[in-house]
Amino acid sequence: MRYAQGGGLTAERQEFRERLRLQAAERFERGETNAVIAKDLRISVRSVQRWRRAWQQGGPLALNSKGPASRPRLSPAQFRELEAELAKGAAAHGWADQRWTLERIRAVIARRFHMTYTIQGVRKLLRRHGWSCQVSERWATGRETLAEGWIKQAWTQPEPPRRRQALRADDAMEGRELLVE
Repeated sequence: MRYAQGGGLTAERQEFRERLRLQAAERFERGETNAVIAKDLRISVRSVQRWRRAWQQGGPLALNSKGPASRPRLSPAQFRELEAELAKGAAAHGWADQRWTLERIRAVIARRFHMTYTIQGVRKLLRRHGWSCQVSERWATGRETLAEGWIKQAWTQPEPPRRRQALRADDAMEGRELLVE
């Protein structure tokens, strides 16, 4: 079974899923039905059906994880170089302000590594390496913005719900940081 770019699964979770598939293979050999296996292992019947077909064609080895479907295009060393370039700031790369956008990061990757990425590909690359999109709130003229563009920073507070929220007056007074996507 394949998981694209790790499938968003940690190594422990991938091992857990592989153990489930191997448990299912043992139960296939005993002749148990798909519905019973799915109920006991708490997975969908469709997954069990797919696993049974693979098992019938290639035995238990067909259920082993084959790793990510594709390799990341930027190597870890290249991504470290990209992070160093991003740390220099957008102005160092010719833009008027210090805000990093996906389009600008895409341009840096193209210039530095001679690779073309889509906007969504850049977003996935950054998310996979722990970066998050942070959009500044609109403030009255003359006030500073909290954060702009893509930065690598752990937030000190948990994220608010994923819907747009109006900035309340008491939040503005206290200068609370809000993450809005």
